[in-house]
Amino acid sequence: MRLIRDWFQRHFSDPQVVILVGLLIVVFAAIYFLGRLVVPFLVGLVMAYLLEGLVRLLTRWYIPRLLAVLIVFFGFMTGSLFALFWLLPLLTKQVAQLVQQIPGLITQTQALLLQLPERYPNFISDEQVVEFTSALRTELFNFGQRLLTFSVASLTGLITLIVYLIIVPMLIFFFLKDKSAIMGWMSTFLPHERRLASQVWHEVDRQIGNYIRGKFLEILIVWAGTYGTFYWLGLQNAMLLGLVVGLSVLIPYIGAAVVTLPVAIVAYAQWGFGDQLLYVLIAYAIIQAIDGNILAPLLFSEAVDIHPVAIILAILVFGGLWGFWGIFFAIPLATVVQAVLRAWPRPVATPVSQPPRETSPSE
Repeated sequence: MRLIRDWFQRHFSDPQVVILVGLLIVVFAAIYFLGRLVVPFLVGLVMAYLLEGLVRLLTRWYIPRLLAVLIVFFGFMTGSLFALFWLLPLLTKQVAQLVQQIPGLITQTQALLLQLPERYPNFISDEQVVEFTSALRTELFNFGQRLLTFSVASLTGLITLIVYLIIVPMLIFFFLKDKSAIMGWMSTFLPHERRLASQVWHEVDRQIGNYIRGKFLEILIVWAGTYGTFYWLGLQNAMLLGLVVGLSVLIPYIGAAVVTLPVAIVAYAQWGFGDQLLYVLIAYAIIQAIDGNILAPLLFSEAVDIHPVAIILAILVFGGLWGFWGIFFAIPLATVVQAVLRAWPRPVATPVSQPPRETSPSE
């Protein structure tokens, strides 16, 4: 017990540390227990971080902040309407086309797998292949149906969509317009002596802003590059696959590996085994190499360098806690943890006194 008490005294004797830990516990508990209720708030906050860079850019050109906010906000709404009325129907159409290709894909896969019992009769039988393909057909069909009926399949989903379309833009506008006022109002509820918490907040605010803006640009660039490449190669559903590849950058290392499978499946369903399938996989590998070695380092040159093991651990931990949104915010949350660890005061080690050195007769 004494060892534990000494450890607490070393690390929690500073009131600044107690304030920081208390704020972290309150924020974590609020997000954990009220996560589903505050999703529109979090989405609006993320989009406000994304657009804040454009607002600051316009203010550097001596444009008043309110006018800059209005310009950026109406540009954002124009892009959102474009995505809602043009891009979303296109993606829905390509999803429907992909679902219609499932029976043919299953037939091709079954014909390919039926060659295995002839080559390896001691390891696999015709019955096992038929059973596997039947289970695969059922799972793929169910998955395709879920894709087609996603979001507005029920009254609850429709109401949720309407609420998001109304509340989120309002939150974005007021987060941009009244950022200073909101921050000042929130600071009135905090202790006056909060030097350590303020230090962590400033670093987290800067890093999360850089991350969100950089990640959004990365998604757009990878999406556009993948769509252009797949369209040039003649691959079907190029827009949908480009979006999936672009969104895969939200999950570093894991996303690129997982998305390889749908890209290969769509190419195989269209061409089977051959040169075209190989060209698609090579092009996909080149896109991932460019993203990982050129694009991401350029966009995130100012971001905190987080070790890949820490990123994977953050994805597993926060994804287990909050599902998709935990995965989406895994790196920002890891940035918060890293900022706290960096700002955490280190106990000063007491120097150990050295015994006097004995002098030899010659000295």
